[in-house]
Amino acid sequence: MAATTTRPGKFSGLYTGTGAFDIVGKRKIWYAFFGALVLVCLVSIIFRGFNLGIDFTGGTQIQFPAAGAQGQITTTQVSQVYEKSVGIPAASVQSAGTGASETIQLRSEPLDVGQTAALKQALFQELQPLGPDGQPSQQVISDSDVSGTWGGQITRQAIIALAVFLVLVTIFLAFYFERSMAIAALVALLHDVVVTAGIYSIVGFEVSPATVIGLLTILGFSLYDTVVVFDKVRENTRGLLGLTRRTYGEAANLALNQTLMRSINTSLIAVLPVLGLLVVGVGLLGVGTLADLALVQLVGIVAGALSSLALATPLLVDLKMRDPRFRKQAERVAARRARAAAAQRGAGTFDDDEPDLVDDETLGRELRRERAVAAAASTPDRNPRRQPQRSGARPTGKSARPSGKRRR
Repeated sequence: MAATTTRPGKFSGLYTGTGAFDIVGKRKIWYAFFGALVLVCLVSIIFRGFNLGIDFTGGTQIQFPAAGAQGQITTTQVSQVYEKSVGIPAASVQSAGTGASETIQLRSEPLDVGQTAALKQALFQELQPLGPDGQPSQQVISDSDVSGTWGGQITRQAIIALAVFLVLVTIFLAFYFERSMAIAALVALLHDVVVTAGIYSIVGFEVSPATVIGLLTILGFSLYDTVVVFDKVRENTRGLLGLTRRTYGEAANLALNQTLMRSINTSLIAVLPVLGLLVVGVGLLGVGTLADLALVQLVGIVAGALSSLALATPLLVDLKMRDPRFRKQAERVAARRARAAAAQRGAGTFDDDEPDLVDDETLGRELRRERAVAAAASTPDRNPRRQPQRSGARPTGKSARPSGKRRR
């Protein structure tokens, strides 16, 4: 019985960079996807807006223990008491902490002194929160007024920090890589910011100072992933203009395949602790600073990983192909393949089912071989044993004929 061999599939080569996923070749599909996503996010930001927290809008915050004389106090009970006392629904009622340390946080529009006093009295009479001694006490109900000026200052400083960050990143990428890579990286970075902000607007997450801080932290992660891919692209395209084995887009797609699993693993490792923060922030401590920070990081990490692979590199290829030198090199590659195909047809060995391009592993070996041949050709041979002898010169060394008469 003859043994059969199975050809490895695409997914078997993820860790070796031979998956041959044609990400760059299908860049128009990715452009349509990212364009639609950004458009939806922009429409939501413009028309729906954001659910700004009390730190940005200003208002009154009341906090007290969740343990009451009649049992555990729920957020629904607090909302009902607030609406009965003030006449309008509360802006936000949340629980924080667990067990004996659980508290209720009520945030509303700004209330005057009389409204605040009446609300605290109604909360005490209806819910009777317990004090440290286990007895109902009105003293444990605390209130504070929050001004929206502080949130505005945070927003202004965040915008300044974002602008400075983008300028420094542009300068770094332009000098370390090249201008086309800097432009592609900035477009991917702006995509991550718009998508993250748009998701917050669509879902209605509350925007707090922690949200702004988390938005700034994801920029570095997104840029890191893009730089890793671009560094591999630069390595694969070094000296490409003198070669006719592949085009710039094919070399860039090879770099994507070689760094694909690294990007996926990095994103997964970064998402796991963020999910832990989200579970702790929402499940154990209640919706608060940890939850706001985890939500923005989770959205930003996923958007950044996707854009660095499917947006930044395809955009880089389109920018580079505007250069006439790379267009002519692509034409030479196409002409070489056409000659090879014609030669195969003439020899009767051409197979219509055989693709014109070999797999990425073969492309990588051929690229390294071409570089080695070019380096060897450019290095002069300094070995005197291989230098040709001058005409008329007397041979020396062991191969020289000994002088004198031969012994008998």
